[in-house]
Amino acid sequence: MVGLLASMVAIPASAQESPARALAEGKLGVAHITVGDSTRALPAPSGGLVDAARFGASPDETRQEEADAPNSSDIQQLSISQGTLGCRARNTDGNVRVNQDCTFRRQAEESIKINPTDPNNLIAGQNDSRIGFNHCGFDYSLDGGQHWGDGLPPYFQHLNNPTAPHSITDMPGTFHTYDAASDPAVAFDSAGRAFYSCVVFDLATAASGVFVTQAPKGADGSFYDTVPELGTAFVAVEDDDPLILHDKEFIAADQFAQSPNRDNVYVTWTVFKFSPNCLNGTPTAPAQCESPIYGSMSTDHGVTWSAPEEISGNNPAVCFVGNLLNPALSPSKCDFNQGSDPQPLPNGKLAVVFNNGNTPAGNPNGQQLAVVCSPSGDSVAGTAHLNCGTPSKVGDDILLGEPQCNFGRGPEECVPGPWIRTNDFPRIGLDTGNNNLYAVWQDYRNHEYDIQISRSKDGGKTWKEGGTVNPAHGADHYFAAVDVGTDHQVAVSYYRSDRVPNENDTPSAGFTPGQEPGVQQKQSSYILAGKQQPDRDTDTPFAAVRISPFFPPPDGIQAGFNGDYSGIAVRGTTAHPIWSDTRNSAVQTSPSQGVVHDEDVFTDSRSIPDQGNEN
Repeated sequence: MVGLLASMVAIPASAQESPARALAEGKLGVAHITVGDSTRALPAPSGGLVDAARFGASPDETRQEEADAPNSSDIQQLSISQGTLGCRARNTDGNVRVNQDCTFRRQAEESIKINPTDPNNLIAGQNDSRIGFNHCGFDYSLDGGQHWGDGLPPYFQHLNNPTAPHSITDMPGTFHTYDAASDPAVAFDSAGRAFYSCVVFDLATAASGVFVTQAPKGADGSFYDTVPELGTAFVAVEDDDPLILHDKEFIAADQFAQSPNRDNVYVTWTVFKFSPNCLNGTPTAPAQCESPIYGSMSTDHGVTWSAPEEISGNNPAVCFVGNLLNPALSPSKCDFNQGSDPQPLPNGKLAVVFNNGNTPAGNPNGQQLAVVCSPSGDSVAGTAHLNCGTPSKVGDDILLGEPQCNFGRGPEECVPGPWIRTNDFPRIGLDTGNNNLYAVWQDYRNHEYDIQISRSKDGGKTWKEGGTVNPAHGADHYFAAVDVGTDHQVAVSYYRSDRVPNENDTPSAGFTPGQEPGVQQKQSSYILAGKQQPDRDTDTPFAAVRISPFFPPPDGIQAGFNGDYSGIAVRGTTAHPIWSDTRNSAVQTSPSQGVVHDEDVFTDSRSIPDQGNEN
């Protein structure tokens, strides 16, 4: 039998209702496929987007970086200082608090990068709900991560106005501003320009898109250029179509001096597509069809972007199941995807890893895939293309037995101890000393969430798995990030949470607090793991040290979510991991802040460990 769980995929009848809002309200759930005796979930919209929805300049003023490069006087006038801006008393337990607001609203879902021209300049990003509906926040440090400033990006004066070639469909725009944002991503180019990106969407209409804006040289990520009210500057893609939802982007910039694509900026993301013609769809309730990975590139420092291209490709050797939701599509198309992560290479190519669900009939598991692209052309001239090759397999994503929780949309992948959503998105890192690529992700092969690693020695064309990174069992390990030091030291960071009794036996309705022992009651911590000069593909597990205090589960209005990923950046042998946790208690004023334990973002500066354990 081939089928789809129809109750989990129908989107609202309203032709213009926001898919993001429908997800948050439980009208649109996780799609599952049933092949033979096997049923598994397909890649789903990111938890950050869902939770953001739950919580609710003119074109001729566009900055052209090359025509307006800052001089030394311009830079001096920026007057950026090293002092931490606010609420320093919340920097507790040896770590540094990154977000500097004094609210008790959530910050979670983190990325971090180091300026190649100044190792003391770090930038970071996080989901940020300090002003109401979830937005994205950015952070910057000028002293190696000891002190931070922060802000919110100038995204929200732009009016939705899909314009070719920056749209997937030709639907007219709403000319309405965007309500919310999610999935922050950051990058530096070789000159020290910072770039910041988020997915944006409207809760009142079907509008969604991806913005990527820049901080000029000398700003050090302390502010970012405004996305104009109209036009396409800093807009990678936007649509206003209830059959399209843009989600989960990451960005990267080519920092290599000898690269033919030096300072190009890249963004990849997932496009969820719906149609009344796909399995179980109707004209009033279109169904999910596919979720391919798309990409775009900029050759003028993020101002102008190339037309979005589908890059996840076809390969009958790795994508066997075909599209059961839309048989009209190629049976070897790799189009059940989520969580792409791009990495430029010194030769000008681009490697992209992503999670995929096009595995054979009867296989309850997913897989991690990669494509290698050969970018060419000019985004300003309209000739830029990513030119991505055939996808190859990075490693298995073992889903069988993964716990499921019910957050109001039916059972979905979760960590029951802290009772939060989770995912198996892969992350990618490059060893610039030998150009080896590493990918890390979580899966359930050991009957608990553990971190897996795979290595490519040929620029992402072929990969070999290397085993389980975390050295200890008996806990759940998830949301891994990876980077590599100058002497080939591989650094991996991740969360560790205590497990609940009978975690491998999910109740029929999913784990819920108060109904099963230990759910939303277990502590978590954040771990830094490393391997000095790994010379074998199977050189695992890694040494590991706990770098955060133990912290309780998210609660109140922040319950169920601690981001979709964490981050790490390495310079030399020093790692800068970044994560969110709930160590800080909210002041219970009247009216209540809505939480007991506030989610904040923290970082640390640590040597990559060569000995130690998670405890």
